Amino acid sequence: MGWDRIRNHAARFAYNSAASAVARTAPITPADDGVVLLSMIGTAVIRPYLVAVKSLWHQLRRGRVVILDDGTLTRADKEVLARHLGDPRISPIAEIDTGPCPRGGCWERLLAILDLRADDYVIQLDSDTVTIGPVPEVAEAIAANRSFTLAGGIAEADAGALPLSTIAPTFYPHGLGHLRPNRNGHRHIQATIEALMAELPLPTDRAYVRGCAAFAGFARMGTGRREAEVLCTAAEARLGSERWSEWGSEQVTSNYVIANDPAPVVLPYTRYANYWGEPWGSDMRFLHFVGTHRYRHGAYRAATLQAIAQL
Repeated sequence: MGWDRIRNHAARFAYNSAASAVARTAPITPADDGVVLLSMIGTAVIRPYLVAVKSLWHQLRRGRVVILDDGTLTRADKEVLARHLGDPRISPIAEIDTGPCPRGGCWERLLAILDLRADDYVIQLDSDTVTIGPVPEVAEAIAANRSFTLAGGIAEADAGALPLSTIAPTFYPHGLGHLRPNRNGHRHIQATIEALMAELPLPTDRAYVRGCAAFAGFARMGTGRREAEVLCTAAEARLGSERWSEWGSEQVTSNYVIANDPAPVVLPYTRYANYWGEPWGSDMRFLHFVGTHRYRHGAYRAATLQAIAQL
């Protein structure tokens, strides 16, 4: 075992030890108030998920929890979730009909959200996120029934939602040559389809935002899956079903749906950010600990301990 793996293993162990304290925090008191906090989880992420959902609920004080079971939740897991989260609704992933969209790669999660938004404001929350301060922008988006998304980075937050014709020249002015192909010889599906967005047979008035599906709010409205299925059909026709099923296609579709909702909100990156191994500012409120850098510098552990102390 190399030193990097040893360090990562030790950091993961330290994190899990810290996160275990979430079991001693008070349960949330869910409310049927028109807000749903939805996550797709499995048995491997019970502790971090409880940190994620309880720290967000603590700041919002709104909503009830809905969970999509990836197929690995045990009876004991469900008992823990019921005790901490007010007996949430837990649906098996296999029950989600994906229609013309792919299966896997979080597609079931997105489609479940688009079904639920007919009656509720739905927030998608990944288990590797931590809320460490007040989130007024999120509360305001809910109150105004405006969708929101965590930005992919500073440039993406500044750009906001853009017309499809400007996506390639804004984010890929020199093409995709600088991106390393994967083992199949392909560039990442998100960059690939974003660079082609203006060429797809989509309505000319449509927009796109380079967001992160780890944290996104979907306003209550009756559009259902329509926008997602239109993009899915167009992208699959251009790239083929195998490529369009790759990991990342769901995030592209989430971004597209949100960008074409009325007056979408891109959360300010100084308060809502992805962690890339660098220190965050004093005004940070919400962090997504991206897998590549999740355990670097003990940051995930520190944010988790901060959130648990607030609980």
